[in-house]
Amino acid sequence: MKDTVISALGIVQLLSAILVFLIGLGVLTVIVMYVVDVNQTTHAIRRNFPVIGRFRYLFEKLGEYFRQYFFAQDREEMPFNRAQRSWVYRAAKGVDNTVAFGSTKDLRPVGTMIFVNCPYPVLKTDVAPTAAIEIGPYCRQPYVTDALFNVSAMSFGAISKPAVLALSKGSAKAGNWMNTGEGGLSPYHLEGGADIVFQIGTAKYGVRNPDGSLNDEKLREVTAHQQVKMVELKLSQGAKPGKGGILPGGKVTAEIAAIRGIAVGEDSISPNRHPEIDSAAELLDMIHRIREACGKPVGFKAVIGAYGWLDELFELILERGIESAPDFITVDSGDGGTGAAPMSLMDNVGLPIRESLPLVVDTLNRHGLRQRIRVIASGKLVTPAEAALALCIGADFINSARGFMFALGCIQALQCNKNTCPTGITTHDKRLQRGLHVGDKAERVYQYSKSMHKEIGIIAHSCGVREPRQLKRFHCRIVQANGRSIPLDELYPDVQLTT
Repeated sequence: MKDTVISALGIVQLLSAILVFLIGLGVLTVIVMYVVDVNQTTHAIRRNFPVIGRFRYLFEKLGEYFRQYFFAQDREEMPFNRAQRSWVYRAAKGVDNTVAFGSTKDLRPVGTMIFVNCPYPVLKTDVAPTAAIEIGPYCRQPYVTDALFNVSAMSFGAISKPAVLALSKGSAKAGNWMNTGEGGLSPYHLEGGADIVFQIGTAKYGVRNPDGSLNDEKLREVTAHQQVKMVELKLSQGAKPGKGGILPGGKVTAEIAAIRGIAVGEDSISPNRHPEIDSAAELLDMIHRIREACGKPVGFKAVIGAYGWLDELFELILERGIESAPDFITVDSGDGGTGAAPMSLMDNVGLPIRESLPLVVDTLNRHGLRQRIRVIASGKLVTPAEAALALCIGADFINSARGFMFALGCIQALQCNKNTCPTGITTHDKRLQRGLHVGDKAERVYQYSKSMHKEIGIIAHSCGVREPRQLKRFHCRIVQANGRSIPLDELYPDVQLTT
């Protein structure tokens, strides 16, 4: 008994000693921090309020995460609010997406879209399947697809191996295409079995010579894969119009470097434009060169800002012959954002999709090229209403990147460019990637795509048309500053070929 008491006293004394040591260490740390803060000249808050001032930076950093869970209302958060994210999460899980007791959406703010329901909506027995569309009728291998909602450009490197695999497998099951992004074609794009749109960025990753110019032989090799259906020449993207892609060196692994044709561990920064393209003529020449090499449809992706160049481009196409035209144009919104980018560009440069898409469609109509050149809309189109709006304006297809990221489990942690993504989507940290189970997330990609098709159709049928591509501008109204809505075709009148 005496030994037990002595042993217990010894443990208490040891714990007391440890506690005293920790308190002393804490006091010493505070003293050191105090001395450092008082004498540093970089931060005024810390100099005037040593030690305590440090909490300001901690709270500022944590604020962006806590707001989305505790303080922000369902529909006020940016870039995507809780209502949008919740819809995608439920759609991706294949669970009931109906709501009760009325909508929480305020229909009064300027810019709110309201679809006009028909008094005689389409019966289920009269619903038509989404029509298949041919892209690239003058190519050796045109692409015919009924895909409506597709995976927008996200590079292997910017997103992880399991993310690419899940997107490819899910897209193959859903029947939509997947854009590689400018990072090149990886084995994981092909492994999933999806149709692939191969993107060529300004650095020509995957099909480049050592000096960064296009290598036709590598291009033929990459596009020879049966799954590669089209090639997209990226002129600009929504996150950073006027600046090339940015992949931090910490994310440039040996595998990614080999696929891209660059050095391991170095920042991968693309030029802000294709050095070979500085005019409409050079753009058409490059499109022709790529199409001749691969025999497949070729188009370009651009954020629209200045737009006089479109008239110049389309006039030159009519001079050369319509076979010289790009087979499609992907119109990206100025408020896109999957890529890391300077805030000055992300916040302030490029027209949003609601303004740029009708501009492109109308310019094509005015030159009589609308049926020759297919239009793909991209940029924050993650729910059925946003996609249906783009179809009303005149898009043939919808692309989404962040919608599919939410389907993979993205929580909008804003860590995309730091290799610390907690859901494993945009990181190459194996420990974090472990959380992204390919089989489960592929099913969610499939369910999300399926739900988008279904609910875009629900809107179309309510408006009285048999399938989504029959939606027109008069089917949607936009709320104005006076509180009243006007039809979209009043806001952007349909333009027809001038004679």
